[in-house]
Amino acid sequence: MSLREPGARSSLVVGTLALLVAGSGLRPLTRRWPAAVLGSLLSSTATETPRATALLVGAAAGVTVRRGAARSPAGRVGLAAAATGIGVLVVLDQGARRDVEGLADALRAELGPVELPARGRVLGSLLARQRYASARDLAYGPDPVANLLDVWRHPSLPDDARAPVLLQIHGGAWSSGSKAADAHPLMAHMVRRGWVCVSVDYRLGPAERWPAQIVDVKRAIAWARENIARHGGDPARIAITGGSSGAHLAALAALTPGAWQPDFGDADTTVAAAVCLYGIYDLTTDDGSGTLDELLAETMMPNALGEDAHPYVAASPSARVHPGAPPFMVLHGTGDAIVVPAQSRAFVARLRAVSRAPVVHAELAHAQHGFDLVPTARTLVTVRAIAAFLEAVVGLAGGDDR
Repeated sequence: MSLREPGARSSLVVGTLALLVAGSGLRPLTRRWPAAVLGSLLSSTATETPRATALLVGAAAGVTVRRGAARSPAGRVGLAAAATGIGVLVVLDQGARRDVEGLADALRAELGPVELPARGRVLGSLLARQRYASARDLAYGPDPVANLLDVWRHPSLPDDARAPVLLQIHGGAWSSGSKAADAHPLMAHMVRRGWVCVSVDYRLGPAERWPAQIVDVKRAIAWARENIARHGGDPARIAITGGSSGAHLAALAALTPGAWQPDFGDADTTVAAAVCLYGIYDLTTDDGSGTLDELLAETMMPNALGEDAHPYVAASPSARVHPGAPPFMVLHGTGDAIVVPAQSRAFVARLRAVSRAPVVHAELAHAQHGFDLVPTARTLVTVRAIAAFLEAVVGLAGGDDR
């Protein structure tokens, strides 16, 4: 095939990239850390923004056509590859939009007749922190840098509203991340429905080793119990959520009230419900990459797994399940390149075998790690499902999705 015709080379480049991006949406390129992070970002362009990616590919292919790509065999091969990539992206887009059916079915299977709230203005989450974080950098513990939180509330919420509360724990492999970055679409949606949200920073590894992270999460719960009423929240109705390592911390906190409270043992750190997204729940098992134990030893655990497994077992939510566990909602993408969905499946199986409370579980078609960080069509559906779950098990807030 000659590449001398105008547009032939560029057509092959466009077609190759289209197949690479679309293929990564069907199957992660690698689960090996840290390359999986870059692979996940590439896959996300196909799984979380497939329409925009397809339009971009189509526009690039159109440019090559104008340059004469269709006049040569090589150019036509490139155009065919681009068309195939666009077709895969369309399929991925349709799968993401069908997630609403799977989420609704998962809710009804555990909770009975539950309807997803009406579609909200998730695009408003782009500036949500500026709009709703009415109190920022409030101290909840002794560390003046790490022990800070933000309170999100709607401007029209009365101080005495006694609204239900959602505590958000950010992800970042226990060693990075910020309360200012995660879960803006979810918190914006819940605030508009009349909830109060609390976004928490905590001490990070590797400088701060386990159990500093879970101690801080417990401190934040205790702070909310004592102080949230002055921000319009109900201290008797506190739920917790998080993604990735934040999901691990949220799940562990929900399952271990009273534990890891070194100087505040009398504080009530129970929660009414937990929502966990693409989390790690068993720190002793391989995550599909063969590097989970190495990552944990590097970022936060006090020792290597081979030296002493006890801290890893104690810190695993799957090992702390009990009959009195609160209601759980566990979500995971089938295409997650960083944490395999088997982590969630095994945790859910354990919860359902032991807990007396509802356990809602759903897997989202080809969704990537961190899929909910930006306001996409999938995120829109997911936050509505989370709202339906929380309002069913914690209680309505009386908001109007403003």
